[in-house]
Amino acid sequence: MLGLPFLAVNRGHGTAMDVNDCRHGINIHIRSLDSITFAEDGQSAVLGGGVDGDQVIRSLAARGKATGNMLIISYIRWWSDTDMMKSATGACTCVGLLGPGLGGGLGRYQGFYGLVADNILEMTMVTAKGSIVTASDRQNAELFWAMRGAGHNFGIVTQIKYKIYDDVVPDWWIASYHFTKENIDQVFEVLNQLNGNGSQPKELTTYTVLAFDREVSHEPFIVVTIYFAGSATIGQMYAQALLNLNPFCITNRTVPYPDLADAVGTGTSSPVCQQPGNSAALYPVGLLIFNTTAIHRVYDIYSDLVTNYPDFSHSIVQLEAYPVEKIQRVKPESTAYAHREDNLLVSLLSIYTPSNSNDIIALKYGRQIRDAFHAGQSDRQLNAYVNYASGDETVEEMYGHEEWRVKKLRRLKEEWDPEGRFGFYHPIR
Repeated sequence: MLGLPFLAVNRGHGTAMDVNDCRHGINIHIRSLDSITFAEDGQSAVLGGGVDGDQVIRSLAARGKATGNMLIISYIRWWSDTDMMKSATGACTCVGLLGPGLGGGLGRYQGFYGLVADNILEMTMVTAKGSIVTASDRQNAELFWAMRGAGHNFGIVTQIKYKIYDDVVPDWWIASYHFTKENIDQVFEVLNQLNGNGSQPKELTTYTVLAFDREVSHEPFIVVTIYFAGSATIGQMYAQALLNLNPFCITNRTVPYPDLADAVGTGTSSPVCQQPGNSAALYPVGLLIFNTTAIHRVYDIYSDLVTNYPDFSHSIVQLEAYPVEKIQRVKPESTAYAHREDNLLVSLLSIYTPSNSNDIIALKYGRQIRDAFHAGQSDRQLNAYVNYASGDETVEEMYGHEEWRVKKLRRLKEEWDPEGRFGFYHPIR
């Protein structure tokens, strides 16, 4: 048994190409590590390494608590809802907490509480040598630094001590607005205004997709979804500029936060969480603003993909804008997460019937769309959010372009995993 490759698996939502390199090995399933224990002072909880978003959300909500990014962005698809035209969403409560958290952990609550990684106080983990160690600011501090942003490279986390907070906003207002391609310039002008170069309110998230559905239109269209932590009255003030553009479909509702994923079709019982057997690939780019020239180019490439290749018709382009002031107040050098300066996250999400030929198509169009987005900010180096990274990016693009940062990660990799046993999810080389 010695020397066999292995891969730790929780809910199985990773899209990295590297995982395909783990052949004739062992999957270590950690789902049963799903305990949640609350501290008596109500300021923290100990979470098992296999907990998922729904468990954490509902356990905390029952105690009037919340925490950083309790909906983790993951695998997105189109599904019809009972009283909505096809509606795009971008967060699944069936996703594990720690998988995304080790790569940073973006989400709707980050305006209040920051990244998942920023809320981890302590980790218990198994290293490549089989040792059980604790990592925190006081024990194995350099390892703790690396685990918060590049953690998939250093060990299997069995539990964490995690900050929790009083939940001050139990209800969220959500609204979706559908537009045709003729509205691209106006829609993204409004979205840039709402984002305010990274200064959007902590309560506000916008999640926009380019999507395709022949039952709706013969060409791709745009869906902007607003998530607002608060009342519909205030949320509608932020949405008014979109309403003024005369969208061809509008939906909205107010729901308790624990029910938000179910309301938009990404709860644990939704089809998107049932792992239907499709392949998926992401090609992310971190941005400062939306460049409409680049988005027109992206639209054309995406339209060519979904209209000419039926196996890819459920693919989308996602353009995500989360409140970032909270995470940008954290010193960049304090964790291994390197992309705190990015205001926006964009990516093609290819969803398709598995085959070698379709893998080639996904790679071709993924790179074209990634290049088109990046061309809209040619003065910046490519930043690829590691949880979305496809696997063809450089170490610097995933983990940071600063020379000191990459040197430190490589030194720690050599110290804690010299044989590269944790080498199947965006490995540091």
